[in-house]
Amino acid sequence: MNPAQVDAYLRRLGAQHPASPTVDVLRELHLRHLQTVPFENLSIHLGEEIVLEENRLLDKVVGAGRGGFCYELNGLFGALLTALGFDVTLLAARVYGDEGRTGIPYDHLALRVRTVDGGVWLADVGFGTHSHYPLAFEERGEQKDPGGTFRVVGSGPDAAGVRGGASGAGAVSEEVTDLDVMRNGGPEYRLEVRPRVLGDFVAGAWWHSTSPASHFTQSLVCSRLLEDGGRITLAGRTLTTTSGEGTRDVHELTTDEEVLGAYREWFGIELGSVPEVRGQG
Repeated sequence: MNPAQVDAYLRRLGAQHPASPTVDVLRELHLRHLQTVPFENLSIHLGEEIVLEENRLLDKVVGAGRGGFCYELNGLFGALLTALGFDVTLLAARVYGDEGRTGIPYDHLALRVRTVDGGVWLADVGFGTHSHYPLAFEERGEQKDPGGTFRVVGSGPDAAGVRGGASGAGAVSEEVTDLDVMRNGGPEYRLEVRPRVLGDFVAGAWWHSTSPASHFTQSLVCSRLLEDGGRITLAGRTLTTTSGEGTRDVHELTTDEEVLGAYREWFGIELGSVPEVRGQG
């Protein structure tokens, strides 16, 4: 990512070029990303190819003012952080679904980020409803966040030992090969600690964008965090606003003009036609 592309990305986020890759900068960029770049799967239903290449992702997210899902958002955010001097590692995860089952290999992409002031963090701007700020990667106790109460716990051969301490805290054991990311007591995804590259996720992106079994091919979603800590989500023709206090307002949009206007007003996305779920349009 060249300096001009970095500057354009930062303008998209409404952020200044940071002086140093510190944890405070990471926290600010993480939050701004969630507030300005929507989590969305519109490309799947608009017939747009999803290409996991840095310049193509820049064209989409920065040039066209769009969003994306995990591979696109975390892949591009990782590239921005790297260009700003952060030490970034791409990690693969499997998302927990019904009855505690995990998804396909390379089901999700998240980031391990080291800052110059000594911290190691789990950054994730591509999971929809999740933590507003990066999580401490090596912390095993509860982590309070506006998005909920989180824990990062070992799930490898000695996970019982990691979990069994009185405080739940401790460094990652060499025996632990995976980590479970928990939110409000329930598992969100199982994270591998082996480093990956963006190209490793091509098959996962293809599966999620083509398989009838993928929830992304079965539904439309466009969502972002609001400044008060709430969330605005357009799912098909249903616009749902949740405030930071938890109150919800649900509004059914009846005309194409209303739907296109909602994409434009709430997400900054200009579309020529209303996307429809594959097989239902």
